[in-house]
Amino acid sequence: MTMNMKLLKQVCETAGAPGFEKYIRELIIKAIESHVDDYHVDNMGNLVALKKGDSSDKKVMVAAHMDEIGFVVTHIEDGGFVRFHTLGGFDPKTLTAQRVKIHGKKTIPGVMGTKPVHVMSAEDRKKMPETKDYFIDTGMKKEELEKSVRIGDPITWDRELVEIGECVNCKSLDNRVSVFILIEALKKMDKIPYDLYAVFTVQEEVGLRGAGVSAHTINPDFAIALDTTIAYDVPGAQAHEKITKLGDGTAIKIMDGSVICDTRMVEYLEKTASGHGIPWQPEILPAGGTDTAGLQRMGKNGSIAGAISVPTRHLHQVIEMAHKKDIENSIHLLVAAVAELDKFDWRH
Repeated sequence: MTMNMKLLKQVCETAGAPGFEKYIRELIIKAIESHVDDYHVDNMGNLVALKKGDSSDKKVMVAAHMDEIGFVVTHIEDGGFVRFHTLGGFDPKTLTAQRVKIHGKKTIPGVMGTKPVHVMSAEDRKKMPETKDYFIDTGMKKEELEKSVRIGDPITWDRELVEIGECVNCKSLDNRVSVFILIEALKKMDKIPYDLYAVFTVQEEVGLRGAGVSAHTINPDFAIALDTTIAYDVPGAQAHEKITKLGDGTAIKIMDGSVICDTRMVEYLEKTASGHGIPWQPEILPAGGTDTAGLQRMGKNGSIAGAISVPTRHLHQVIEMAHKKDIENSIHLLVAAVAELDKFDWRH
């Protein structure tokens, strides 16, 4: 398989903070419209695409959230400095010395700034920074900046995708790598047993919001979430802390902080991966939630739900890293899993 690096780069670099997913949604529509039978955008902003199967007796839902962690403008100060509120979970120290884009009437570049070390007291130097300590420097006068930017405008990281060794590295691999996987899987799916609803959800990073709405509407029988997971396989990590390891295969979720996956789906994904010679590894994520929870609970009847996860280092930073083989194997597993759902005994 030759990975479509051009598409992955576009998907990762396009802006889409929680609640402001317009640009990434437009890109996804262009990528999938010729590979699905129908699509629509619901009232909340979820992109719902239908690929018809041989039977409509069962509904299958596969979801990848298209939002990325970001910020929103809360105040514009004299000197063109912008104050902000976070959209999603951040480790404050990762904000240091980063470039951002403010998406107003036009896109304005900026840099994250804080108190210089040269003027910090000895006590200040010992403290971990807090989000409130940061501002965005636009290099513009307030009056000029306000022609393009206003309170409520979204802000995203400014970082390009690069290839490093056998890996890809960029901002927002969480969860654009899964968006990419779902797009590529739709292209490869031919004959499938049941109607497939491929959903690109909104506002996952602020509470799994879009997944709940779309699952309630679709009411799927089977559901698979696509997301990243922690690969803490770096120097200093203990064996029991790693969760997953880059290059060891796609991850099959057993549980995370928001969901215990249906044991039938876990078994099915494991057997499917093994039967097709697809490398995989189990995933238990002690904290943090994914759309899997919404897919499992929010349908009118609940669903047999699980997740395919992409091992990723440095999550919720601008240098998220995933292994190309793990991405490819995630695509292979998703395609096989959707195609063979009718061949498994789901009664046990």
